[in-house]
Amino acid sequence: MAEEEGSAIELRQRKKPKSSENKESAKEEKISETPVPERAPKHVLFQRFAKIFIGCLAAVTSGMMYALYLSAYHERKFWFSNRQELEREITFQGDSAIYYSYYKDMLKAPSFERGVYELTHNNNTVSLKTINAVQQMSLYPELIASVLYQATGSNEIIEPVYFYIGIVFGLQGIYVAALFVTSWLMSGTWLAGMLTVSWFIINRVDTTRIENSIPLRENWALPYFACQVAALTGYLKSNLNTYGERFCYLLMSASTYTFMMMWEYSHYLLFLQAISLFLLDSFSLERSDKVHEVYKIYIFSLFLGYLLQFENSALLVSPLLSLVVALMLVKCLQLNAKKETLVAKIMKVINFYLVCTLTVTLNIVMKIFVPHEENGHMLKFLEVKFGLNMTKNFTLNWLLCQKSLQAPSQEFFLRLTQSSLLPFYILVLIICFLSMMQVIFRRNNGKSLKETVTLEDGRIGERPEIIYHVIHTILLGSLAMVIEGLKYLWTPYVCMLAASGVCSSELWMTLFKWLRLRTIHPVLLALILSMAVPTIIGLSLWKEFFPRLMTELTELQEFYDPDTVELMTWIKRQAPVAAVFAGSPQLMGVIKLCTGWMVTSLPLYNDEDLLKRNENIYQIYSKRSAEDVYKILTSYKANYLIVEDAICNEVGTMRGCRVKDLLDIANGHVVYEEGDRLTYSKYGRFCHEVKINYSPYVNYFTRVYWNRSYFVYKINTVISFQS
Repeated sequence: MAEEEGSAIELRQRKKPKSSENKESAKEEKISETPVPERAPKHVLFQRFAKIFIGCLAAVTSGMMYALYLSAYHERKFWFSNRQELEREITFQGDSAIYYSYYKDMLKAPSFERGVYELTHNNNTVSLKTINAVQQMSLYPELIASVLYQATGSNEIIEPVYFYIGIVFGLQGIYVAALFVTSWLMSGTWLAGMLTVSWFIINRVDTTRIENSIPLRENWALPYFACQVAALTGYLKSNLNTYGERFCYLLMSASTYTFMMMWEYSHYLLFLQAISLFLLDSFSLERSDKVHEVYKIYIFSLFLGYLLQFENSALLVSPLLSLVVALMLVKCLQLNAKKETLVAKIMKVINFYLVCTLTVTLNIVMKIFVPHEENGHMLKFLEVKFGLNMTKNFTLNWLLCQKSLQAPSQEFFLRLTQSSLLPFYILVLIICFLSMMQVIFRRNNGKSLKETVTLEDGRIGERPEIIYHVIHTILLGSLAMVIEGLKYLWTPYVCMLAASGVCSSELWMTLFKWLRLRTIHPVLLALILSMAVPTIIGLSLWKEFFPRLMTELTELQEFYDPDTVELMTWIKRQAPVAAVFAGSPQLMGVIKLCTGWMVTSLPLYNDEDLLKRNENIYQIYSKRSAEDVYKILTSYKANYLIVEDAICNEVGTMRGCRVKDLLDIANGHVVYEEGDRLTYSKYGRFCHEVKINYSPYVNYFTRVYWNRSYFVYKINTVISFQS
């Protein structure tokens, strides 16, 4: 028996390697059966190379031409080269002036380290307040620009202002080139890139704010986001080789982190992108491992940004981090089930529910345990915006009255329609969305996706990169329909999606498949339309809009603001160096840039204390007593008060949205009786009364300078309180 058992064990042991040998031989047979791809003929390789070379050349040329166009238009608009430095600086308005002023401070610093220290411990901008300007205002672009200016020896060649705006215009060229490449990747033809650039430039009033506010954070950040989207588009393509995938992944990693460093609100935009990828993965329209590699980029960028942005707690409590961590946890808990079974479908629903629940829970937990500055005013603003609450608060009502925070106007849609962008975008979106829903329906019915989709299949909705862009533009568009300022995030991708769609033969083939076209060969007609339609659009745009663009470059415009120039000149010559100025936040930004003097407030809306300061300083336009205004100003150590005639006598804005109207509502000086709006206060409007120079106003304030637009009053230190 023992011998029999021993022989049986030997037999079993012999069988195991036999099975492994069989597997290896099977693999070898499978490999031998797999057809080895033949090398393409030389003329085919040459055609591919020529196509890529011409496309890349067209993308680079488009970016360079757009950057040169912006530079020429800026010169014509402001007559920049013929102005003195003070007049140039006045063209930077509002928060743009603050950003550029810190760039100037970095150039004046004895060393880079000293300059960074002074910005991170800044106590000479806002009175009675020390701020970390680098963290609070995301001044990394200014730090980089100042280093490049001095390291490259540009101080001997070009003036600082030209170097600064030149970098921003160059980034806009990269922005356009990235949109070109994205459209090219989606359609397979660089003709789509040319059409994207054309629509972008023609609709630039709705695609970018570069013309009016050069140093805005979004103008520095969005070019990197466009590069990230281009890399992500290539990464999601199913027919990408290993080297191309690695290149796209590295480019995506670098651009994601850079984008996050340049703009404080970048993680919200990446959050929308993460939702799009999550839905793409949930519908099993892309490999899960690919999507989760992108999630790793988000986590890496968030934590690296947290460390390098002075432990910025806003990144830890961001919804992006909560969503990505929830997705990672659910993946670890995910149970394997056979695909296309009822159990697998139930598991997908459970996973979807878990991700949503965990995201909300994690975000709440992080906000409880991580110390952070709560943006309470933004939550209250959204409540009032959507009619969930009513308020008399000045700051909230002032925000609601800003055009960029209101719903888009009819003129916006009219402009997009006149350039033919909106009609073609709607057509492309409908076809891609219906095709996507068709694919999802097929997946739920147990039909697998084809590894390679051919033109004859007519299934544009099976391409992961197309589905991602459809979901992403729908999310961005939904937000842009509520807040007009978000159109600058949405419209560029409207240009890209519309152009890639009309230039894609797959889109036309998908449409013909639905129509069951039989009279003409659908593949041939799709190829013809993918060339003919964009060509016709391009020619019509050239005929209608090219003369307008050339006219803009030939017409000399002039930015003429002598009153502000006179005011800045007076401050630099007459005001003491230690003086503190009070006035509207927009004017205070210009004073900080042009003179360097300390101010009481800044045109920034991400800080609760600054918002409260702005509301208090604006009381100079309310119906408050001279003593009340005096106490407010002296509490911020202000020495000079500047009253702007444009605000005091404001008449042209929307009813109820003038600064003085909002102040009257907040202060309870407005009474509604039987539908009539009445104002009541025992004091006159301060900005009017102080100009008359009678007691008690002259006891508190002494006029020291005035012109047509500005009245400057010295705040008295010794006062007689007799009325």
